[in-house]
Parts: sequence; C-alpha cells; structure tokens
Amino acid sequence: MDCPPRVHETAQLWHNATPHGNAHLFPDFFMHIGQALDLVSRYDSLRNPLTSLGDYLDPELISRCLAESGTVTLRKRRLPLEMMVWCIVGMVLERKEPLHQIVNRLDIMLPGNRPFVAPSAVIQARQRLGSEAVRRVFTKTAQLWHNATPHPHWCGLTLLAIDGVFWRTPDTPENDAAFPRQTHAGNPALYPQVKMVCQMELTSHLLTAAAFGTMKNSENELAEQLIEQTGDNTLTLMDKGYYSLGLLNAWSLAGEHRHWMIPLRKGAQYEEIRKLGKGDHLVKLKTSPQARKKWPGLESSLGNRTGIQGDKTDDATEQADAEK
Repeated sequence: MDCPPRVHETAQLWHNATPHGNAHLFPDFFMHIGQALDLVSRYDSLRNPLTSLGDYLDPELISRCLAESGTVTLRKRRLPLEMMVWCIVGMVLERKEPLHQIVNRLDIMLPGNRPFVAPSAVIQARQRLGSEAVRRVFTKTAQLWHNATPHPHWCGLTLLAIDGVFWRTPDTPENDAAFPRQTHAGNPALYPQVKMVCQMELTSHLLTAAAFGTMKNSENELAEQLIEQTGDNTLTLMDKGYYSLGLLNAWSLAGEHRHWMIPLRKGAQYEEIRKLGKGDHLVKLKTSPQARKKWPGLESSLGNRTGIQGDKTDDATEQADAEK
C-alpha cells in the first residue's frame, strides 16, 4: 500500500524524534505507523469526496471542453473558469454547502491578497461559465469512464436502460421563464421543474448519457436525443412509456447491433410470422399513420425486426430485436 508523501514525512519525523535506545520497546511501531496513517488519510478522502476529485477529472479535458464551447476568460481572475468546473462537481457532492464555501474547501483559487473568495465573486464566475461547457464535460467524462470500465456483457451486448425523472429548481423568476411549471387540476406546481431522461449501464449504474428539457417535453422527445450517444452492440431496456415504433426503429437503425427490449403495449396490432420457441414469436408490428408522418421512412410494419417473449396476448411480457 503506497502512502502519500506527507505520511512518510510524518513517520520519519516521529522516528527521528524518538530515542533509538527505546526502539526495542516498540519493535513494530515504525513498521506499521505508515500503514495506519495511510488508512486515516484514505478514510478522510472517503468522508470528504472533494479531496479526491483530481483522481477522476482531467484538467486537460476541462480545458478542451471550455475551448470547444467558446467559453474563455478575458482577463486573469482569482477564480478561473477551469476551476469553476471543479466547483460545479463539488456542488453535486456537497449539496448542503454554500457555493463559496465549496470553493474555499477545494482551494481552487489563484494566489491573492485575500485567503477566501467572496460569495458574489463565485456567483459571477458561475454565470460566466454558462451551461455548454458543463454539458460537454459531463458528456465526455461519461463516455470516458464508461469506455474505461470493464462491464460484464450479456451475449456480447452491453446492458443499458433509460428512464426519466424530474428535478425541482429554485423558485426564481428566471427559472420560471425557462422551466414552465406543471399544473395539477389547474394549480401550478410549487417549483419550476426540469425533466431529465438518462441512460445507465446496468451492472455499474454508471450514467452514460442524459438529455434535459422542460415539463412540456415528452420523455420520448428527450429519448430521441440519446440515440446518437448510444453505442453499438448494446441492449437497451425501456419501460412501456417509451413505446414508439418510430423511436424504436430509429434506435435500431442508428448503428450495428443496437437492440432494445420493451413491454408490448396493450392493444398493439401485430401479425405473427413464425414461432421461434416456447413463448417466443417473430411478428410484424403495424405502425400508425401518425407515426409514419412523424418518422419519414418508417414502413407500414416492422417485419422480421421484432420478437415477442411471452404468449400471444395483448399483455405479452416484452419485445426485442428479432435477430437477437
């Protein structure tokens, strides 16, 4: 187990300060003190995740994302935009902490006359940073960490799933204008809300992609944005809320071996082609005129693409790519 340099320095100082004549009284003390201090250091890192951010965020990646988004600092500031990206990640890990305290804890400011940053300076830096650079950092780190993780496969396929969630935002006029409130029985929600559809690798629960919108956007609309971010040789699980033959067809055609599995909608119209096995049928699902209008190129039926696992009833369990 490798100890941080400061741990070795501390152990050496203790050793030098101890009379060597008493070393025989504690034969294992100096042998294990480094390990003990290392455990304390590691415990502190686990208890305070902000101390280990540098192990996961590449500064060069942050700089590239800022450059690609056209976000630049016009003059040298104590809180550069590169450091503000680190602060955004710190906000996620320490949601109860004020923004300026997170900056001070991370110690990401350039040297200056004052030891701490003013809250107003942090807010101004966050406004200068904007959202595009943060979006790029999220997308690139998600892809990087996903590709670097040896995920278990099923029949050679990476297992994914998509689902939606909504987040409440602070009750401000700016958020009200950007994120209209959902209404229930004519009464508006207490807070402006953001809708999110995310894609997750199932064995690690690692987010691989995400799309955001307002409550006026359907989850299917947001799921369309995930098509380009989905890799080949994947099986994506979806709930019945994403049952759209146009969406599912586009999902399959966007790459090689991009399979999906979803519960069959009640009342779905299909024609059985042949039986593949017990409770497994190859079918043609009929598409609606509305779907063909929205998705140009969508055929009147999806033949030889879709299989049904389960019996031949409206409540069949799931359907998946027929070739799989």
